[in-house]
Amino acid sequence: MKKQQSVTLCGETLHGPRHICAFFDSREEQYEVLLPYFKEGLDNKEEVITILESNTHHDHCCRLEDAGIALESKLENGQLKVLASEDTYLQGNTFTADRMYNMLEQVLINAQDGPYGTVRTCGDMEWALKNLPGTDELMEYEARVNLLTPKYECTLLCVYDINRFSGRAIADVLASHSHVILNGKIHTNPHFVEPLEMLKQLLHRPKRPLANDN
Repeated sequence: MKKQQSVTLCGETLHGPRHICAFFDSREEQYEVLLPYFKEGLDNKEEVITILESNTHHDHCCRLEDAGIALESKLENGQLKVLASEDTYLQGNTFTADRMYNMLEQVLINAQDGPYGTVRTCGDMEWALKNLPGTDELMEYEARVNLLTPKYECTLLCVYDINRFSGRAIADVLASHSHVILNGKIHTNPHFVEPLEMLKQLLHRPKRPLANDN
C-alpha cells in the first residue's frame, strides 16, 4: 500500500490520515483553499474524489480547468472523480449513515488496492440543508468517519457554508473533525470529541436542526 504524502492546506503541511471540516462563506473563498489541495493530490498521483450537487458540476469543472488541471484526462483515467450528492449522500432521496459509511469505506478499500494507493476527498455538505429523510443522521455519520481514518491512507475533507448551517450544527461539526479550516487558516481542533464518546452523546439527546433559520 502506498503511503500518503504530506497534504498542504492553507499553506500548512499536515502528515498522516485526517478528517477535516472547512467553513467558507463564499465559493471564491472555498476554491481559493481547495484548488491547490486538489492539484497537489493529482500531482502526487493520489486519487482525488469530489462530491457536490450536480447543478454545480459545470462551475466546479471549469474552476479545475482554469487552475491548470488536465480535467478530461484525469477523469478518463479515474484519478479524478466528480460525483453527485444525489448519487452518494442522498441516494434514493434519503440519507442513511450506515449506507454512506459503508460506501466510503469501500471507496477507501478500492483506492488502497487500486493504481493510486491513497485518496483525498472533498464533500460539499450543502445537500444536508434539503432536510430530506435521514438527514438527522449526519452527525452520527461524521463521528463514525473518524473510525476509518486510522485504517486507511486518506484525507477526508467536509465543506460547510458557515452562513447556512445553524450554530448547533456547526458545534457538532467541530466536535466530529480533528482539524478545522476557518477564515482561510487550518487549525488542530480543540473541540474534537473522540468518535465513540460523541456517538454516545448523540444517543442521549434530541435531534438538532441543521439549517440556520436566521
